[in-house]
Amino acid sequence: MSDFTRREALTVLGAASIVAAVPQPVRANLPPEIRRAAVAAEQALLLGHYEPVFFTPEEWRTVRVLADMIIPRDARSGSATDAGVPEFIDFTVDDRPHLRVPMRGGLRWLDDRCEERYGAPFADCDEAQRADMLDAIAWPERAAPEMSQGVWFFNGFRDLVASGFYTSRIGLEDVQYRGNQYLPEWNGCPPEACRHLGVTYGED
Repeated sequence: MSDFTRREALTVLGAASIVAAVPQPVRANLPPEIRRAAVAAEQALLLGHYEPVFFTPEEWRTVRVLADMIIPRDARSGSATDAGVPEFIDFTVDDRPHLRVPMRGGLRWLDDRCEERYGAPFADCDEAQRADMLDAIAWPERAAPEMSQGVWFFNGFRDLVASGFYTSRIGLEDVQYRGNQYLPEWNGCPPEACRHLGVTYGED
């Protein structure tokens, strides 16, 4: 008999209403694997506890720190971890086998370089050291040749963070997505937009 309790079952079922709150046009246009990962992340947030399926405890810590450096909490919205992005990434990588080796290798590369530079793995470095490391790999055109593996990893990881964040409730609120709304009347393009575009309404 599973120890999955009735309370947990009801909580997971409740996730359906949260995912349903993501506007249908957004969900309909997402690839199936992104939809599945978004649902899994929402469920994990509702349960209040998540055990990574793919990542080791050490990798999980690094993923959470790195994700929040890419999208930190600010006055406007929550952070990547607030939005369930690490859970989204864990589900996505486990669900897509071709991502597993690059992800694990990239995290290992990041820790090894930090050990060489600062004497500690990435998650144990201080904020200035972490920022210095990311500055070396976040800008492909400025990165040194020996950083090419890190550049490749970081750009892929950043894409996953953005995908997870902007398919979450927090991310949709951050961009103020309002979905399809009834418009009782149309008064034309706002004057400021017309000025910006350099156009005017012609007179009949």
